[in-house]
Amino acid sequence: MTAHETLAAGDAHGKKVRERQSVYIYEAPVRIWHWVNAFSILTLALTGYFIGSPLPSVSGEVSANALMSSVRCIHFAAGQLLGVFLILRVYWVIVGNIQARQIFYVPVRSSHFWKEWLHDVRWYSFLARQPKKHMGHNPLAQFTMFFMFTLPLFFTMITGFALYGEGSGRDSWGYELFGWVFSIRPNSQDVHTYHHLGMWVILVFVMVHIYVAVRDDIMSRQAIISSMVSGERLYEGTED
Repeated sequence: MTAHETLAAGDAHGKKVRERQSVYIYEAPVRIWHWVNAFSILTLALTGYFIGSPLPSVSGEVSANALMSSVRCIHFAAGQLLGVFLILRVYWVIVGNIQARQIFYVPVRSSHFWKEWLHDVRWYSFLARQPKKHMGHNPLAQFTMFFMFTLPLFFTMITGFALYGEGSGRDSWGYELFGWVFSIRPNSQDVHTYHHLGMWVILVFVMVHIYVAVRDDIMSRQAIISSMVSGERLYEGTED
């Protein structure tokens, strides 16, 4: 399942040689889910902002100016797409390779994991000179993504489907499955507020995630970004 390829690159005088190893780690379903997830979250954030802060009213017949209805429709469609692919992603945790399971499992009892986690914290805090090289996600990314997908993302999706069910009526599938949210917080405005708060947490995570990916791609020379396109991680050795 894993392919290895070793390359050698030298300068014009042959004095410096770097060894590179290309390893296939991210399977196609994981990569597809990643980009669908990114597209869905971006769409949800943009449309959700306009739903919370609508555009100025447009004069004329409502049937001829249903802009906000289209925005809501796109928002709901993106949310349902996100939910379906998350279910498929959970399925791939069962049948995929070890990298497919990383962000859904944190080895809390492993002292080695926490030692590597601490080094990653030091690396991103500019306190470590070199990053550790890992197959797949490093421990800090694994830890962060686990809590991201088990708390804010699921919370935002559940409150979103509850609000969708409320607007569709008590006999809709949305209310049948997620109407229990209103038994916890009967005030619909509170649920809206928590839903928006969850999205802001996700957006902060996305900004940090992009920064970390770009920084690692440049500093650690492990082809972090391109690995989510090709599935292959490139490991480049240090120069002697």
